[in-house]
Amino acid sequence: MSVGIVMLVHNALGRAEQAARHWAAAGCPVVIHVDAGVPRKTYDAFANSLADLPRIKFCKRFRCEWGTWGIVAASQAASELILAEFGEVRHVFLASGSCLPLRPVEELIEYLADRPHTDFIESATTADVPWTVGGLDEERFTMRFPFSWKRQRMLFDKYVDLQRRLNIKRRIPQGLVPHMGSQWWCMTRQTLSAILQGPDRKEYDDYFRRVWIPDESYYQTLARQYSIEIESRSLTLSKFDFQGKPHIFYDDHLQLLRRSDCFVARKIWPHANRLYEAFLTDPAGAMKRTEPNPGKIDRIFAKAVDRRTRGRPGLYMQSRFPNKDWENGVTAAQYSVFQGFTQIFENFEPWLTKATGARVHGHLFHPDMVEYADQQANLNGALSNSAKARDYNPNAFLTNLIWNTRGERQCFQYGPADNSEVIHQLSRDPNAQISVISGGWAVPLFRSNKDFFDIRKEAARLQRIESEHLNVLRSPYAKARIRIWTMAEFIEAPMEPLQGILDEIGKTQARRLAEVPKMVDLTGFGQFLQNLKNQGMHPYLMGDFPVALGPEPAQDRPRKPYLVR
Repeated sequence: MSVGIVMLVHNALGRAEQAARHWAAAGCPVVIHVDAGVPRKTYDAFANSLADLPRIKFCKRFRCEWGTWGIVAASQAASELILAEFGEVRHVFLASGSCLPLRPVEELIEYLADRPHTDFIESATTADVPWTVGGLDEERFTMRFPFSWKRQRMLFDKYVDLQRRLNIKRRIPQGLVPHMGSQWWCMTRQTLSAILQGPDRKEYDDYFRRVWIPDESYYQTLARQYSIEIESRSLTLSKFDFQGKPHIFYDDHLQLLRRSDCFVARKIWPHANRLYEAFLTDPAGAMKRTEPNPGKIDRIFAKAVDRRTRGRPGLYMQSRFPNKDWENGVTAAQYSVFQGFTQIFENFEPWLTKATGARVHGHLFHPDMVEYADQQANLNGALSNSAKARDYNPNAFLTNLIWNTRGERQCFQYGPADNSEVIHQLSRDPNAQISVISGGWAVPLFRSNKDFFDIRKEAARLQRIESEHLNVLRSPYAKARIRIWTMAEFIEAPMEPLQGILDEIGKTQARRLAEVPKMVDLTGFGQFLQNLKNQGMHPYLMGDFPVALGPEPAQDRPRKPYLVR
């Protein structure tokens, strides 16, 4: 009894020669198919390099393009030749030129000898496979695909869309239930010859010739027609990422491959010298006799896929950017945003720095420049104070700032005059702690020396913007920790909300506040608001202020803030 090897080769012919010699040295006949796209001169040199081994033969060549019939035709031609030339072959093992035997070939021969009637081919119905990528499951069997997905993508997509709109469907040959699975199989002579010599082969070939990616469904479907016993798994270790592209194994995967206990692995990087030396030239380094169990390393691949698709919280990566909502968390660490505080308190920023030890910035989204703490021109990660550079992508600016300063709490000011594009990201970021004193923007206008007409115009503009901001923050989709006070209720009893803010930051001293920031003089502010009303504006975001007097601290119980989340 012997195992025959069918090899599909299209590049790295030196490595393919090395693998073919390894198979042949163990007594396995080998039939090689070389892609018709390989130049004739290169092909002849490759064939001549193996001419000294009579049990290695070459079959008719086909053009093998991914997703097309040529790959099936190549495996058919090679399988027919190996069955005709080597009568002792009982199992045929399909491999590629980038496949690498991980265990002594003698162990594979003995393993298959103990299972003379078993076909090892992954074969499952389309409803049961989770790995199809590209939006075509059942449709790959009911549509026609005459165009190349790689070379003629526009025609491919348009023809698929046309068939959908016109509800054009192909007839699946009677008695066939389409199955899918790994391209890499190992089948018995009886099953393989029945597929290749069956009376319905022409009908089946004509049908699968227009199926998309037929190498993953042709043998997988027909094996169900003829096999005595199917093990729905491949003896070849092959892993794919979330886009359906095969993982490539490098030298640093040596121990990982040994842990798999598989007979063969693909795809091996052609320059992985350490892997080829360990598994092809070092019998002592080969894996020991045991049942193949690729599931042992599935956890590692699952973590790799998770890292690529989700990444680390608050870090954009090439594999995910700029896909919306692919981020694993909006930002990397917690931070605090204050709106209206610097307008009401004269020394709010230095007070907050002293009280919390956090880095307290000014208005990071100020229209003229980024106001970093201590008037820095650049921050960690080469983030400059240029408003133009920031506004190219303000959301990414915030993400980068929090990522590059993780480990240190960041606090910054925000207001209706700042860049509004970032408010949506702030509201949906669970790491954000947002404290808003609505109407605080009116204090600088009250204390300014501008003409009242200009003040009224600016007040109307800022109130409209802040109102929109508050609607976003009160949205049911907001995930940030948000507290909103009107200006009137905040200054009525500021101690409790200030203490709550510091407690939430979590870096304050255990004792209650002994020092509070100095509040600006608001004498006459109520009359200022009345003057705005007299000019036809309705300043409603500040709350109720008496006209004659400025607000006095209340002696009764302080009001609770509006808690959004």
